[in-house]
Amino acid sequence: MYRIVPFPAALGLAALGVGALTLATPESTAGSAVPPSPPASPIGAPALHCQVPCGIYGDKMRIDMLMEDAVTIEKGMQSLAAMDAEPSPSKNQMVRWVMNKDQHAQSIQDTVAAYWLAQRIKAPAEDAGSDARERYHGQLELMHGITVAAMKCKQTTEAAHVARLRALGLEFSATYFSAEDLEHIRSHHDPEHR
Repeated sequence: MYRIVPFPAALGLAALGVGALTLATPESTAGSAVPPSPPASPIGAPALHCQVPCGIYGDKMRIDMLMEDAVTIEKGMQSLAAMDAEPSPSKNQMVRWVMNKDQHAQSIQDTVAAYWLAQRIKAPAEDAGSDARERYHGQLELMHGITVAAMKCKQTTEAAHVARLRALGLEFSATYFSAEDLEHIRSHHDPEHR
């Protein structure tokens, strides 16, 4: 006879929305219930690619997402500025635009931390030359700048912060991507390159 027992929750799979994993053991009795599945990830949790070494990454897509988030933030800032000029603006719409703007800024910060810094930007080997170390430190500095610019987008409605996000995203891309991939990114996101 086998009994269904829950797999140890210490592995953190429940946080990823993975259903209850079970192991069969011989001590079971007939009719034992299967434990309920844990709830799915909370709404608003970042939908980032997994951090297991699966080898499937969409680096260009992450830059596209950063730029799309920047456009949305900018649209929110413009809408808020327009509502500020109205004699009786809708407080409901203002709150919604602030929340939307802030969610997209947070998405950028989450992607920088959980995707770029945790998975993609690699520290050079001990025997790597000074060029590799400079490139690594430069990429870290650019990612920090993107994170701070996203934070500033939450704090204000100044378009200069969105422009900085875009500029830093393009500058980082130049340090990370091949010439072919960089051409793709610039053709889509760099107004001076179009």
